[in-house]
Amino acid sequence: MIKELGRYQIISELGQGAMGVVYKARDPLIDREVAIKTINLSLAQEEREEYEARFYQEAKAAGRLSHPNIVTIYDVGRTDDIAYIAMEYLHGRELRDILNDNKILPIAQVIDIISQVALGLSYAHEHEIVHRDIKPSNVMVIRDGHVKITDFGIARMASAAVRTQTGMVLGSPKYMSPEQVMGKLTDQRSDIFSLGVMLYEMLTGQAPFMGENVNAIMYQTLNAAPAAPSTMNVDVPEMLNFIVAKALAKDLDSRYQNARDLANDLRACRDSLPRSNTTSVIDSEPQPSKSTNFDNAGSLSGEAGDESNQVSALGLSTSFDSMEATMRLASMTASDEDVEELSKTFRMARPSMDDINRAAPTARADVSLKSASASRSYNQTTPPANGGGYILLAIIALVVIGLISTIVF
Repeated sequence: MIKELGRYQIISELGQGAMGVVYKARDPLIDREVAIKTINLSLAQEEREEYEARFYQEAKAAGRLSHPNIVTIYDVGRTDDIAYIAMEYLHGRELRDILNDNKILPIAQVIDIISQVALGLSYAHEHEIVHRDIKPSNVMVIRDGHVKITDFGIARMASAAVRTQTGMVLGSPKYMSPEQVMGKLTDQRSDIFSLGVMLYEMLTGQAPFMGENVNAIMYQTLNAAPAAPSTMNVDVPEMLNFIVAKALAKDLDSRYQNARDLANDLRACRDSLPRSNTTSVIDSEPQPSKSTNFDNAGSLSGEAGDESNQVSALGLSTSFDSMEATMRLASMTASDEDVEELSKTFRMARPSMDDINRAAPTARADVSLKSASASRSYNQTTPPANGGGYILLAIIALVVIGLISTIVF
């Protein structure tokens, strides 16, 4: 382990960061403990320039921000082939470590943590900075319950010299927004989606979008309708179901437009909770209740009944179980521009109508139809941004009716 970086005296290694080692150190000038985040620049010239530029972009982005819920940056420097950022040393735990304890936190505590992150993000967004990698390992919970956002390493500023190339996917797959998955330019609403994923995970103990590999997770993010949190944790109030649904809306216009509105709704929900939800960590496993699913526009749908009638948490028609099927779905419902972007992301040719028609007879759309028939909009005064989903459901319905007719008659 190195002994010094610039004027800072290294005390111990804290762990591995996204780009290098993170150390605990001491600033002898003011006798203060700091955290030092480093990046090793012993790379090929092209890689070195890219990483070093992004590293200093982080320092510039985070250094502009002064907010109680964002880690404070003190200094930036370079020693030989190691660039570093000195920031406040936080006495607490990563939220990831807390969640790994396999306990479901009290609802009020979950709301408190997420609303603090939302307020920090709101401040960053007001300064034209998008974090782009919101996840539990980038959130620190201090001993007094205070929360700080860390690691603006892949933040995008409107005036940044280093810009994300079109089609480049940055972020952690499990927490990425649909627009990140498709390689589109992102704004503050992408951070809100990622925060919605975190909220869902904290309420239920599992992520809303899961898969055996990155491609499967990305596919689920684009297509799956996760079950409402209350189906896995009976302590989740209905109002919180709707907040999660709106944060996870795949359609940008249906999602929260700014993080402060999300924080305000969360605090209003907290004020409505009974006192029993504000005291201790829940030790028991969350219990299931009636089945309720979110649709792609951030609505809720569901029905009570026996297990055979319930909609599965990640239920998808088998017609849409591959990247090829996703391309067919996009071709039927999305704009030409979006289809072209998805085609580039998947490196796959746009399907013809013959391809789509050949695939249609094999559809099993009972789950999709059941979810749609019971759909209830989160905000009934705001119509969906586009009618592509309804057209798709109509096509599937016709196919199913044709199959049933063939069997019966």
